[in-house]
Amino acid sequence: MAEEKRHRGRLILVTGGARSGKSAFAERLVASQNGRTAYIATAQVLDSEMEYRVRLHRRRRPADWKTWEAPFDAHEALLEAGSCSDVILFDCITLYLSNMLCAQDAAALADEDKLYGMVHEKVGRLIKAADLLRGSGATTVFVTNEVGAGIVPENRLSRLYRDLSGLANQQIAAAADQVYAVIAGIPVEIKALAAARDYLPGITG
Repeated sequence: MAEEKRHRGRLILVTGGARSGKSAFAERLVASQNGRTAYIATAQVLDSEMEYRVRLHRRRRPADWKTWEAPFDAHEALLEAGSCSDVILFDCITLYLSNMLCAQDAAALADEDKLYGMVHEKVGRLIKAADLLRGSGATTVFVTNEVGAGIVPENRLSRLYRDLSGLANQQIAAAADQVYAVIAGIPVEIKALAAARDYLPGITG
């Protein structure tokens, strides 16, 4: 971590639906910060559709951003990236959860209590890593999807994914300094808005 850092970093969450503009906004937000930038990619390129999405993201990123591929144990990549960066963009939480769920066998998927505990622990490790970096002056921006605003999924695994994603988003939002919701490309800082209206007891903004 650079010796000249004297300020405290931030933990920021950017959320939104599919094609809401959340990743593009998060990239602009990160690019507006001073210093070295790291990008943590959680996607696994398993088909042509994901390959196309990854290619779009790569085109938007500046060439001097250093990338870490971290589909699993991303807290380790976050700490490593933070040791040589001033701002870290983590894209995204929901893909990271998808990787976790798809790596489980049938017996593990049948035990919902253990699944919920595993996800809570893994997300907690990310928050702890980001908090350590925040204390050293680095800012971490997490991107996530809002997946619970549509119809109830027809299969159990999809419902589990929806519920676990929603809980993970709440877990990170509670720890974040700022939470942006992006709708139709327009970002709104909802945590400050909620605090200003006394929707969040004990939080002053």
